[in-house]
Amino acid sequence: MNTARVMVVDDDQGLLRLMSMRLEAAGYKPLPASSGEQALAQLPVLRPQVVITDLRMEGMDGMALFSAIHERNPSLPVIMMTAHGTIPDAVSATSQGVFGFLTKPLDSKYLLELVKQAVALSGEPSQNHEQDETSAWCREIVTRSPVMEELLSQSRMIAASDVSVYIHGESGSGKELLARAIHNASPRADKPFIAVNCSAIPEQLLESELFGHRKGAFTGATHDHKGLFQAAHGGTLFLDEIGDMPPAFQAKLLRALQEHHVRPVGAVESVEIDVRMISATHRDLERAIESGEFREDLYYRLNVVALEMPSLGERREDISLLANHFLQKLRDKNKKNVKGFASEAIEMLLQAPWPGNVRQLYNVVEQAFVLATTSIIPAPLVQRALRSKRMEIIPFAEARQNFERDYLTKLLRSTNGNVTQAARLAQRNRTEFYKLLNKYHLAPALFKE
Repeated sequence: MNTARVMVVDDDQGLLRLMSMRLEAAGYKPLPASSGEQALAQLPVLRPQVVITDLRMEGMDGMALFSAIHERNPSLPVIMMTAHGTIPDAVSATSQGVFGFLTKPLDSKYLLELVKQAVALSGEPSQNHEQDETSAWCREIVTRSPVMEELLSQSRMIAASDVSVYIHGESGSGKELLARAIHNASPRADKPFIAVNCSAIPEQLLESELFGHRKGAFTGATHDHKGLFQAAHGGTLFLDEIGDMPPAFQAKLLRALQEHHVRPVGAVESVEIDVRMISATHRDLERAIESGEFREDLYYRLNVVALEMPSLGERREDISLLANHFLQKLRDKNKKNVKGFASEAIEMLLQAPWPGNVRQLYNVVEQAFVLATTSIIPAPLVQRALRSKRMEIIPFAEARQNFERDYLTKLLRSTNGNVTQAARLAQRNRTEFYKLLNKYHLAPALFKE
């Protein structure tokens, strides 16, 4: 049974019901939306694998919806349909990245075939297996964040190929977990996954650790050592913190990746290797290239496909979920009856800045768990474990005022205080625009050059 979620967007209620019935009969879960605005609002919550939208609608039309979707979810397939289908419409839509084009009246067989292809493309797990099997590849990643869901969708598509993957993200955000998930979803899943932290290995030992060495190659080399490239043969090698890799070793790594061979230290002949490369760092490698700290050719060899790992602050909806997940693991491991967090403690977790990301969250939960003397962890224990000020979440009205003030300031600065031009850019009449300026005490003359 196919359980993929398909969002259908059309301002024709009769057609919306008909399409929902056809999709449901085929085993899909239809998610109807009667406008582009409604679809866009529901997208982060419902997280469909495919979107089917009418091209001509009141308000936000199909192409505007497509542009908004792909700005947020670039890998989400969008199928366009219209009663006014023409060749120029189809060419325009498909050239911009629309997955497929349908004309009304719809051909049900072609519709379902197109949806089937789109679901396969979206990276959604195969429906021919049990749910626990299909989710096993990313089971260690706990999330309900749309940002993470999109990242996992991209990762599953990438996993099917053998290209090198580069993951950028802050320390403690879970880059190794994502690398392991990609390996688990790949054809190499039954082969080794070897993780190496380049910053944790002394420079003089890095070549030996990765490439191996022969007995007697240097003082202390009492036996042959294969090295991690050979240990990962057939599988995946994850190089973490590649931004800290010594410049002298970067050229040797580049040669190994180009030739698919490594030469152990002290050896005469090279050894063939077959590994899938995944690398990661918290550093800005493009800036490191400009400063001469990192080789540009190595960067492009490693960065065939780039993924951006969000910080915990960018996925705050996961904080309470992760905190309770960590608490469950600690409870199972230590057999201590701590059932949950007080509501004030959860609020404190939600408002913390989390510079150390998920790793810091685990540390905070562990400290609070160890010191807890009751079944519910109180706020003071969480505050003690955080050892930092809470990040204040300001009221909505204040946040809106801050946004409006900043928006108006940027407009006036961009137009050198020209109110007519600024009002036109804001799509407001001059009278209304002046009222906003007076509300925030912004004098246009201050912005004139």
